[in-house]
Formats: sequence, structure tokens, C-alpha cells
Amino acid sequence: MSLIHPTAVIHDGAQLAADVQVGPYAVIGPHVCIDAGTTVGSHAVIDGHTTIGRHNRIFSFASVGQAPQDKKYAGEPTRLEIGHGNTIREFCTINTGTAQDEGVTRIGDDNWIMAYVHIAHDVRLGHHTVLANNATLAGHVQVGDWATIGGLTGVHQFVKIGAHAMIGFQGHVAQDVPPYMTADGHPLAIRAVNLTGLKRRGFDEGRLALVRRMHRLLYRESLTLAAAIDRIAVLADEADTAGQPLSPAAQADVALMLDFLRRADRGIVR
Repeated sequence: MSLIHPTAVIHDGAQLAADVQVGPYAVIGPHVCIDAGTTVGSHAVIDGHTTIGRHNRIFSFASVGQAPQDKKYAGEPTRLEIGHGNTIREFCTINTGTAQDEGVTRIGDDNWIMAYVHIAHDVRLGHHTVLANNATLAGHVQVGDWATIGGLTGVHQFVKIGAHAMIGFQGHVAQDVPPYMTADGHPLAIRAVNLTGLKRRGFDEGRLALVRRMHRLLYRESLTLAAAIDRIAVLADEADTAGQPLSPAAQADVALMLDFLRRADRGIVR
């Protein structure tokens, strides 16, 4: 109990691991479950049917697990699930899901969520993402692993952002952004492959060359999206630039891109 400040309000029913730290004037609701090693800063509010994993850092004045900002919401016991090792900075707002979707907002592991970020109802946030200050994810948005979203960027409801994609500063994202791509500008456009990010994550030259080929088919060959998908599908059976069969990792890169493009029901940024 010495880890919980005496001015914090912990409601009956809340379940906190023995080493959870809670700062001054924080409020934790009756349906909240927080696992070991997590810290909650001063004045933070955690409410709703919210489950928080291990070793998260939730900073001062964050609002986590409040009801969704959706006029259709009628008090259903929807949920928020947060994984492990996330950093949630000051004044972030993260809402529970809605009955019109799966009823849950999900945040994965090791995400870096900077100050004033808003994560709306039913968002699916993967692992190892970066959301810079004031990024706003509307309802039902899906963000893949290792994606980076620049500051002051707004993402329209139901948009999907692929794994390893990067959205530049102050982007207006109204269509899906394929994996591995960098999107920037007004109106938003795909500028290049996110080479810097991919190199930092250990992509070898063979995988980088393959990603460049997929980019070329999507954005440089004047193909329809359907034709580009067909051409990308063939890449999995072709040799790499050294004449060798594609590595399992490279084949997984093709499969990831194909799965994303086939589910891009809002159309992609082109």
C-alpha cells in the first residue's frame, strides 16, 4: 500500500498487482485490472472495464477507459485492453469500444504514445508503434506493428495503416496507407518506401529490394490496384535479385502486403 499515494482514489472492485504505483489524486474505477510493474501518474483517471498489462507507464492527467465519444453508445459494458510495456504520456485520452464493433479497444505492447494523443473507440493498435503529440485516431482505426504517426495527424474512422508505415507531420489520413510506405503532404500522398525505419528493424538488402518492387508496382507502373495486387502475388514465387528463392521473411513481407491490400475497403492512398 506504500506504493499508492494516500490521496489516490481506488474504488472497491479494482484489481491492482502488489507493486503497482499510483500517484497523488489519481482515480481508478471499480472495473479496472492493472498488472505488475505498471505506474499511474498523478491526476490520471482510469475507468471503465479496462485491463492493463505489465510494466506500462501512464503519466499525469491521462484519461484511460472512459466511455466512447459515440452518440450511439448506450452504456453497454464495453472494454479497453492494453498490453505490456506501453508508455502513455500526459493528457492522452483512450476510450472503450462500442457495441457496433467488437466492443473493445485494443492496444498491443511496447507502444510509445506521446502527449495529447486521442485513441477513439474500437481502435486496434499493434505493437511497437509511435504516435507523436496530438495524433488523433478516430473510431475503428487499425494501426499495424511498427507504424509511426506524426504529430497533429488526424486519421479518419475505419482507416487502416499498415505495418512499418510512416505518416508525416500534420497528415490528413482518409484512406488506407499500405505497409512499408511513407505518406506525407497535403493532400496526403505516398512519397517513398520507409527505408530508414526498415533498416533500423534489420531488413536486409534482399527484403528492401522486394519492398521497393512492391512500391514500384503500386505507384510507378500506372497499374490499377487489382492489377498491382496480381503482380505482387507473383513475386512470392519469383527469385530475388541474386537469383535465389525468396527467404521466408521476404515471403512474409509479400503476404503481409497482399493481406492488407485485399482488406483495404476504403481504398489506398495513391
